Amino acid sequence: MTEKKFFPLAVITLGVLAVSTASIFIRYAQRDAPSLVIAAWRLTIAAAVLVVPVLGKHRAALRALSRRDVVLALISGTFLAVHFATWISSLAYTTVASSVVLVTTTPLWVGLLSPLVLGESLTVPVIVGMLATLVGGSLIGVGDACSGLVCDWGAAFAGGALWGDFLALTGAWAAAGYFLIGRRLRAKTSLLVYIGLTYGMAAVVLDALLAFSGQPAFGYRPLTYVWFILLALVPQLVGHTSFNWALGYLSAVFVAITLLGEPVGSTLLAYIFLHEMPSTLTLIGAILILGGIAVASLHEKPAVPEVP
Repeated sequence: MTEKKFFPLAVITLGVLAVSTASIFIRYAQRDAPSLVIAAWRLTIAAAVLVVPVLGKHRAALRALSRRDVVLALISGTFLAVHFATWISSLAYTTVASSVVLVTTTPLWVGLLSPLVLGESLTVPVIVGMLATLVGGSLIGVGDACSGLVCDWGAAFAGGALWGDFLALTGAWAAAGYFLIGRRLRAKTSLLVYIGLTYGMAAVVLDALLAFSGQPAFGYRPLTYVWFILLALVPQLVGHTSFNWALGYLSAVFVAITLLGEPVGSTLLAYIFLHEMPSTLTLIGAILILGGIAVASLHEKPAVPEVP
């Protein structure tokens, strides 16, 4: 019994550590490549890695999916593309701490949308959590605009840190859509089929956005492509897939709460490698946001069993 519980916990811990590296890899890649290019390469590489195992071993499962399920998976992938496009872009404007804390408000928005999408009632803890995160988000915005007692509101509202905070929050909303659809599909879809469809669709959407924007996909320094590969392999294929796998063994509540470990890991790594020291207001705001999400997430319903 202990071993059965330990292995999923070990996997999800690995997932938290893996996703915590994403913002650091992105920051290094942003020294040479635009945010949209980084997002497109991240999902394209991840989807390419999944092509052989999905088509080789799960072709029958793909054919067995209904048209509705396929459409939902493609919509889920579109949400994932929007999530990465906005969140990665936010890191070019705001700090790693602010960006990661805001983007990990996803469990809260899942709770708020559950009454409409999943038929779950809106509980008092979810409302309390929402208020706490709104206050926390406001403090983070103020923290990005102020240094001590001096606030440069003109620069903030001119498209600086506050714009980055908004992009990160948009990434959280998109991730909530991805998560809500995933809860439906994972009840009857295997892990590889689900992530194969969603990662693949996200790659298509991001590549299309990249082509439309006119930004070049090639011509960057060799080291930049190393960051692209690491983003695809570590936070995407190891991190995100670990969370999806763990949903078959641990409740969605527990998995959502463990996502809150990402801001802690990312902020610590940002301090070590990027020398970013979060302000006092940012830390207070982060505590309010994480506390609010924890309160709301504790009342999520358990996940459906894993499909063999």
